[in-house]
Amino acid sequence: MSLLEKAESLPVHSRTPPEWARAVLADPIALLIDHAFLEKKAAQNAIELLTRWPGEWLPGWIETMTGVARDEAAHLSQVTRILTRRGGRLGRGHRNAYAKTLRTLVRLGGQNEAMDRVLVSALIEVRSCERFAVLAAHAEDEELAALYKALFSSEMGHYKVFLRLAQKISGRAVANARWEQLLAEEAKILAAQEPGPRMHSGVPHSGLPVPEVYSTP
Repeated sequence: MSLLEKAESLPVHSRTPPEWARAVLADPIALLIDHAFLEKKAAQNAIELLTRWPGEWLPGWIETMTGVARDEAAHLSQVTRILTRRGGRLGRGHRNAYAKTLRTLVRLGGQNEAMDRVLVSALIEVRSCERFAVLAAHAEDEELAALYKALFSSEMGHYKVFLRLAQKISGRAVANARWEQLLAEEAKILAAQEPGPRMHSGVPHSGLPVPEVYSTP
């Protein structure tokens, strides 16, 4: 089974077209810089979640967050190694409108906040996973194709463990219902992003097709 076929099993409510991959891969240094910041923020997010949520002890919480933080730090090292070898460097600041907008979906206070925070983390992971598959399939650069292919499985695992933690926090039925709501919102937020060499950018304009946003029956 190809990586794209595996990606078809992901529960995202829109699919990234090949045109997006070709556009962002045209500026690999900028894409790698954005990717590096994505991995850095993912590691920071796991460390923050480690000590802030949930309010009561939850089996597997510490192990999951430390494991995710370790993985994301390793990914950051991989990406920055490729970036610096190609003459790129990280800046001091980075903006991610996609992630920032997703976080506005988090309901503040108590158990809902803990569950939503974990589910938003799962959203970012599952979309990154889907996009790694598209990038791996369309990258002519063998090193980048290998990088994205290698990261696909890790991001798949991360989204699943975050989803399982949300189910432990609020129960399977409540978490799954909220998950479907957030998946629908994520597709809309992604579709509204401006195009550019970023992991979570919008599809280029210029008459190219935009990804279909759909609802799961």
